[in-house]
Amino acid sequence: MGLFDRRAGKGTPFDWLVVGLGNPGAKYARTRHNVGEECVRLLAERHDAPLEAGRDNALIGEARFGTGVDAERVVLAFPITYMNDSGRAVSALVRRYGIEEPERIIVVHDELDLEPGVLKIKAGGGLAGHNGLRSITQHLKTQDYLRVRIGVGKPPNKDHGASHVLTRVPSGQRDLLDVKVAEAADAVEMIIAKGIDITMREFHGR
Repeated sequence: MGLFDRRAGKGTPFDWLVVGLGNPGAKYARTRHNVGEECVRLLAERHDAPLEAGRDNALIGEARFGTGVDAERVVLAFPITYMNDSGRAVSALVRRYGIEEPERIIVVHDELDLEPGVLKIKAGGGLAGHNGLRSITQHLKTQDYLRVRIGVGKPPNKDHGASHVLTRVPSGQRDLLDVKVAEAADAVEMIIAKGIDITMREFHGR
């Protein structure tokens, strides 16, 4: 039986899993590498689903997007395994919440290959050297999950990649990233409400 053939242990499976990537701890807060975490925290605030420590090495909020019988059951998650081992938490959450296909997983993450201020949405595809995505792909045995990519730009020197994503951001660029984090949250909500294709046309046409 494959990972996506399993059902949740109890109750009705959730409809979506939204994962914001980053590293745990105050040291990494507000760095470029943690914009995915910021997006998930913002969604948790919007949908009254505070992130709380749970099983599966993640902070988790259980939310409903929409109202009435059409509401979507959404798990909001921030893996606290550190970026390079994010897949361990994601695969455990897929099992526990009965996520039935990779296209029902949305991963929000930083993207070096996009300039700051650029937001792109992607279904499947390559990993662009991102260790968090690599770990998720290894654990899920697929890269067909959806991605919301927040551009953080390349470092001046390729040897400075780690310090570029793990250090605090200058105030001007930080303001820009805050705008993009909010737009990323908007994009996640639109994917869940209207689908990936409509969302890509909307955001890529801006």
